[in-house]
Amino acid sequence: MARVAVVGGGIGGLGTALMLGRRGHTVTLFEQDARQVGDDPDQDFYDWKRPRVPQAVQPHSFLAPVRTVLHTEAPEVYADLLARGAREYHDFDWFGEHPPHRDGDDELVTLRTRRIVLEAALTAAVRREPAVEVRRGVRVSGLVIEEGGPARVTGVRVGGETQLADLVVDAAGRRSPVPGWLVAAGCRPAVVDSHRTGIAYLSRWYRLRADGPRDPGQVQNGSAAAFALAGIFPSDNDTFAVNVVLSTGDPTRGALTDPDVFEAVARRFPACAAWLDLDPEPRSAVLAMAGLENRWTSLVDGDGPVVAGLVNVGDSLMHTNPTLGHGAALALRTAQYLGAHADEVAADPTGYHAWTAEHLRPLFDAQVAADRATERRLTEDAPPPDRRAAATAACAFEDPVVMRARAQVRHLVRSAEEAYGSEEVDRHVTAWLDARPDFSPQLDGPTRDQWDALIPA
Repeated sequence: MARVAVVGGGIGGLGTALMLGRRGHTVTLFEQDARQVGDDPDQDFYDWKRPRVPQAVQPHSFLAPVRTVLHTEAPEVYADLLARGAREYHDFDWFGEHPPHRDGDDELVTLRTRRIVLEAALTAAVRREPAVEVRRGVRVSGLVIEEGGPARVTGVRVGGETQLADLVVDAAGRRSPVPGWLVAAGCRPAVVDSHRTGIAYLSRWYRLRADGPRDPGQVQNGSAAAFALAGIFPSDNDTFAVNVVLSTGDPTRGALTDPDVFEAVARRFPACAAWLDLDPEPRSAVLAMAGLENRWTSLVDGDGPVVAGLVNVGDSLMHTNPTLGHGAALALRTAQYLGAHADEVAADPTGYHAWTAEHLRPLFDAQVAADRATERRLTEDAPPPDRRAAATAACAFEDPVVMRARAQVRHLVRSAEEAYGSEEVDRHVTAWLDARPDFSPQLDGPTRDQWDALIPA
């Protein structure tokens, strides 16, 4: 059994520590933030200032791997999530009655909750795990690297103290200092592939009133204008978020931080208007997030691993823009792999790097391509949308066969080429189009003139 030091106590770090500890490894988790999430999700969510984790207060819809991994590795954690208010939503729930069951349909479930609720359930589980020690308010200052021979990390430095480990896991997130420590120690540098995104997010949280209406009826959660996207994120404990996405270069972006302007703009999108018409209670300011990048940080180059005894997980490995919602799902999937292979990874990380390249890198590349397309779309000079692609998207909400393909892609069960490329899906989309010879892609959001009219001069 390995001694493991985990640097960082976010979802990736907590999940890794939990899954390693449950397999008998001795784990020490270091988290520089002294505050620990408790049992009051509202207090932690609205009052805890976490500038190093801007995504913590942004809306989330956790994809199927979160549920699947927890069901397999820690079913009581999943039960705790539901007890804390998280809600399941199956993609077939849109139709009311589910179609005849097929293998794999059980996986197509979104977990609707704020990130803080998932953190709380994982934190509580880690706290109960006897093989895991959590050291909060402790900042790791460097790595211990064996001198002579191939470079190997043998522990971490915490102030003047050394914590020896057979394996160090970098879960310090998108701002991880670990690659810099490697270079400073004379190791070969990490191989970084970075793509800046010109996408901005503005969100506001609401709570449904106990004595007010609670159901917007059957309405899709997303709407679109030529230059902006908007959507609803139903969440835990009667909360939901309104989210507006636009280009970082949009001249009106700053004005949307005014709650009145934000809500006026959001009401021009049918998805948002349906929920705001329920007269919910506003619970937050308008929360902005921008300037993000898609970044892959590989600790292996053409000559093999740049160092032994060290691997990275979560945002330290693969930081992706949140448009596809990959972060927590892939962090827990990676934690699951590490838990099952820790001894061999500690001996030689080559297999781990090969696994991430095979299973995670294609999803990173897909994210980069999707964000490039979104950026082009939001700048107003993008080409018209592809008719068949638009038909496939619209057809999914009328045809369970196409919805299944959509859900499989969204939940990382199958690639888009596999899911949409099947003869069955092609036949259903073709029939849908044949029945609508005049179909053309439509936008249900505001025009630019309508949008600009809501922005103060």
